[in-house]
Amino acid sequence: MKKKTRATASRAGKRPKSGASGQKTAPRGNSTAAPGSRTASGDAKATIRRLKAQLVKTQARIEELQASADTDFLLDIPNRRGFERELQRAIAYIKRYRAGGALIVLDVDRLKPINDAFGHAAGDQVLKAIVSTLSGQVRSSDVIGRLGGDEFALLLWNLSETDARAKAASLEEEIDRLTFVFDGRTINAGASAGVAILDIHSEAGRAMEAADSAMYVRKALRRHELS
Repeated sequence: MKKKTRATASRAGKRPKSGASGQKTAPRGNSTAAPGSRTASGDAKATIRRLKAQLVKTQARIEELQASADTDFLLDIPNRRGFERELQRAIAYIKRYRAGGALIVLDVDRLKPINDAFGHAAGDQVLKAIVSTLSGQVRSSDVIGRLGGDEFALLLWNLSETDARAKAASLEEEIDRLTFVFDGRTINAGASAGVAILDIHSEAGRAMEAADSAMYVRKALRRHELS
């Protein structure tokens, strides 16, 4: 009898290997984030999306301001700053690829007397007509800019010196043909053009100076021809 009692007590004292603490263990890989954590993550993503949208709008606005800073508001062509930027790019291209081109500086001969006699609205009409004429005489790859007041510049690609000078003379003739009627009077403006050839040795500043000097020589010659 004593042997049976000890055997029964021994079996009763053994504990199961699993679930010894009486608690269930959550399966791995299925942990759930707290509600507050999910909300914070969603707010952060929304903030990032909003900031990215604002950045896109800001970059677009910067590009608009840069474009307006390089554009003549009256004539919708590059101003001096915009044209000089295009000229520098063109010369860099010419040097790299051994291309060629020409720079023409053109000055309206009688814009100030027109402004003085008929007002700046009349002068603006003359300028717009001249830009329209120039646009019709050059290629889409060429660039027309307003350097200021009554002075324009044209960047023309792949022209020999002979062709460039012929083009300058042709532009003068086309502008000379323009007529305007202000207060019952028929007015001609006229223009004088100077040429500088662009090659691998060109520098933007020197090219502008050369074309400008040639324009003043041409203007003096035209005055002598008309006197």
